[in-house]
Amino acid sequence: MYKYILLFFLILTACGDTEEPFIMPDNAHKLLTNDSTKTWKIARRFNDHVRMNMGHCFLNYRQTYRSDQVLTDNNGEGEDCGESLKAQWEFVTSKKGNHFIKMMSKQLAAMFNIDKDYKFFRIMKLTNEELIVRYNHRQFSDDETSITDIYVPEHINVEDRDFHW
Repeated sequence: MYKYILLFFLILTACGDTEEPFIMPDNAHKLLTNDSTKTWKIARRFNDHVRMNMGHCFLNYRQTYRSDQVLTDNNGEGEDCGESLKAQWEFVTSKKGNHFIKMMSKQLAAMFNIDKDYKFFRIMKLTNEELIVRYNHRQFSDDETSITDIYVPEHINVEDRDFHW
């Protein structure tokens, strides 16, 4: 009996991404941009499901989504945090029904160590007070890691945001 349960579990986990697609709300554009501009900050970041410490660049990082589908960040304002990003953005849906924010900018190739001028960020959750995106990233090598960023509007206080272990 146990070997059948184990076999079932192995088959289930071997099938790849089994997470159900997030159901995109009808007012997703408004939730992301507040019908004008909305600035989000990182509340928590996970690298392959392990919570990451966030240094000053992450703690000060802000992304602003505008309703005209322009995205900017404030990276350039922080000491040694890199250049600021200016990109176009749009919602796209995969054949499997997963929803993404597609960012397009010539800056993305260097920022994400990719050979394209666009990048997809899978939307795991989008509400008025939370945006969760997941994406693959090659930061310093050819090894790819899965990053999950949990964003909240910049005015929301987040307990234990300055996490260190």
